[in-house]
Amino acid sequence: MANKLAVVTGASTGIGFELAHIAARQGCDLIVVANEPLIASAAEDFRQFGTQVESIETDLSTIEGVDRLLGAAGVRSIDLLFANAGVGTGGPFLEQDVASWRHSIDTNVTGTVYLLQKVLKDMVARGDGKILVTGSIAGYIPGSFNAIYNATKAFIDNFTEALRNEIRDVPGVTLTTLMPGPTDTEFFARADMLDTQVGQDDSKADPGKVAQDGWDALMAGSGHIVSGLSNKLQVAGAGLVPQAVLAEMHRKQAEPGGGDN
Repeated sequence: MANKLAVVTGASTGIGFELAHIAARQGCDLIVVANEPLIASAAEDFRQFGTQVESIETDLSTIEGVDRLLGAAGVRSIDLLFANAGVGTGGPFLEQDVASWRHSIDTNVTGTVYLLQKVLKDMVARGDGKILVTGSIAGYIPGSFNAIYNATKAFIDNFTEALRNEIRDVPGVTLTTLMPGPTDTEFFARADMLDTQVGQDDSKADPGKVAQDGWDALMAGSGHIVSGLSNKLQVAGAGLVPQAVLAEMHRKQAEPGGGDN
């Protein structure tokens, strides 16, 4: 991995932060991206490994924001892409303003799809490159009280599976989907879900472990990885349990105030 160029989105905290740490330890040069000033201090952590690190604060919900990220690579090819940025929207959908849910869709879907198209097209042309996309087991579950987020992850899980099939005969290029469950990150605070059962659950996964699972699957060229045994069982069961039942189960986990019961 020495001198390979890795791009990590959503790298200021959580799974993205841990993925960037792994890539830096492996000797990759980094472009790390987030939509908050914290990305600059995160970059300082990555520089301790002696690699080149450039931090970019930009809005990946916009085409212009993604183009700014791509422009930072200059003439260098992107060898590894970690498309990890995502936004949650907890609470009743009918009470959410349009700007909020649209930002989630544009970040999780539109920006991610555009980034994948641009980077993957170049990788396929030169026959070399690896991409890890952070999906979620939430994509298998109707997300009562986090409806937009779960629906966007259903799109990502489905889209990457189809895209992987389209490029299956391209040597040297792999696309891996990382599908974690609830993880101990800032996601729940930012999605206004700290008063929910899932927000207060102390058994959420360690983001470092999730990131390592994703890295290992990427290096192995795996199509996808569900991080965590319980999450694997949940995904397996999702195809057998009626959607209405899954939605009710999610409601118990994500309904505002449910963590106080």
